[in-house]
Amino acid sequence: MKIDPFVAQIIVATNFDHFTTSDVRSAYLVLKNDSSLEPSNVRRKIYAELLKLVKKGWLKKSKFKNKGGIRYSKTDNFDVNTMALKIKPEEKTSVKHGDKQTLLFAKLNHYKAELLLNIGESEAYKELYSEFPQLVDELQPQYNMARDNNTRILGKIRAIEGLLKQDKPLEKI
Repeated sequence: MKIDPFVAQIIVATNFDHFTTSDVRSAYLVLKNDSSLEPSNVRRKIYAELLKLVKKGWLKKSKFKNKGGIRYSKTDNFDVNTMALKIKPEEKTSVKHGDKQTLLFAKLNHYKAELLLNIGESEAYKELYSEFPQLVDELQPQYNMARDNNTRILGKIRAIEGLLKQDKPLEKI
């Protein structure tokens, strides 16, 4: 099965589950970092990619009650190893050519996508808290951990961006 490597990279993240097409699209746009991409076209492409995974039995499609939207969940058949293989070719190409700047941009995009996922997770905890205030004791530690992950990832993003902004050529690094 052929699947877009950026979609594979987004979906394979361990904390990425119970997501919408829009969640994947947002992360995809950050990863691709291409201003010429039309969000509506990207959403259609992502929807087609997700349907492939639903037909294969790796994702389950379910409607959420209060908003009438669709969420996707990973099933027990979801094969992380096969999905990870879809990501590898681009990483190998970057390293093979020794282009440090390309590798840094790839790493930066990966962290940005991870940050978006964690922000979505934090927002989900806030929504759950407003819907189920009696679960505050269970939700608060998870929300705090997601918020701490956001801070950690943001630090990585700033470090790479700082490195890329330096005047010194990257070949010397």
